[in-house]
Amino acid sequence: MSAVAEQLELIKRGADELLREEELVERLKEGRSLRIKAGFDPTAPDLHLGHTVLINKLRQFQDLGHEVMFLIGDFTGMIGDPTGKNVTRKPLTRDEVIENARTYEQQIYKILDPEKTLVMFNSSWMGEMSAADLIQLSAKHTVARMLERDDFNKRYSSGQPIAIHEFLYPLVQGYDSVAMKADVELGGTDQKFNLLVGRQLQEVYGQKPQCVLTMPILEGLDGVQKMSKSLNNYIGIHESADEMFGKIMSISDELMWRYFELLSFRPWAEVEALQQQVKEGFNPRDVKFQLAEEIISRFHDQTAARQAQENFIARFQKGAMPDEMVELELATEGGKLAIANLLKEGGLCASTSEAMRMIKQGAVKIDGVRVDDRGLEVQADTEHVYQVGKRRFARITLK
Repeated sequence: MSAVAEQLELIKRGADELLREEELVERLKEGRSLRIKAGFDPTAPDLHLGHTVLINKLRQFQDLGHEVMFLIGDFTGMIGDPTGKNVTRKPLTRDEVIENARTYEQQIYKILDPEKTLVMFNSSWMGEMSAADLIQLSAKHTVARMLERDDFNKRYSSGQPIAIHEFLYPLVQGYDSVAMKADVELGGTDQKFNLLVGRQLQEVYGQKPQCVLTMPILEGLDGVQKMSKSLNNYIGIHESADEMFGKIMSISDELMWRYFELLSFRPWAEVEALQQQVKEGFNPRDVKFQLAEEIISRFHDQTAARQAQENFIARFQKGAMPDEMVELELATEGGKLAIANLLKEGGLCASTSEAMRMIKQGAVKIDGVRVDDRGLEVQADTEHVYQVGKRRFARITLK
């Protein structure tokens, strides 16, 4: 595999869309350090793992030798990003923007290399613009193009108001790419329209249009809605190691792989090997332990991550398990036993169909971690505490 192909493979990992791939390949073949841009509005003082999806991708670009430009939208933050909103969003005050921006600078270096990161503020150039300059910028785009954006279109069609200043947001974000001479801009899938405005404006100003890389919106702990503090389904990067560990262990086995893809720096071949091990009967809980250790080590350290795992296990054993429980050994066929059969033979369910039903209801746990996979096969030579409902427990060793 060529050096360009290897870079492209890492760049595309977990990405939703790359526009345009052939243009990025041309730039990579030039062998120079590309200018990689990602903008963040300082709308909240604390970052959560959902925010880090983009920051992780920036770190990968750094590891490939490219120049990362972390843009803090202190000017656009005072406009208020209307993306995905069906009402006009309240702008932040200047004091709020400054305070939130200060905390962002402190947090991003948990992931990014400070020696390779250029932190920029778009007030540096937008604050210098006169009213006439802003009018000239507005002349570069049309109302018809603005109304192609889904959220604007829906609000216009339903008679909901759209303030004029909201049209300025995509224009300013696009002009940021002109001012920064970006080769590549990263953003969430909900930012695609704004990112494409950047391409269009760069062409207008005589620059080679940037490539656009969109990243998925990370689901929160519920596995359904996007991670958000307002929905209380988030993992904050400033939370304690114990709090982070408990939250990561609460996600479903299916969502775990999504987190591996978007949050882990492990080579994808290693993740695929873990997936295969789980298919062969390896306990998903133990894989989730590895995910939690990697993420917590990034924002705390490895010692704190391992201590959090020990604390998690101790809390479960002390607070959830009865003082006395059934202990037994079960024989496997071919070195593993289907979870439904295990629960039936262990006396925790009357039948395999009841076991399947209890798993579907989220009432089955292994060592305190919920089981979601009804096809799970548990390997021999393992010992775990199995729980069905609130009162049925058994410590079962498979032979």
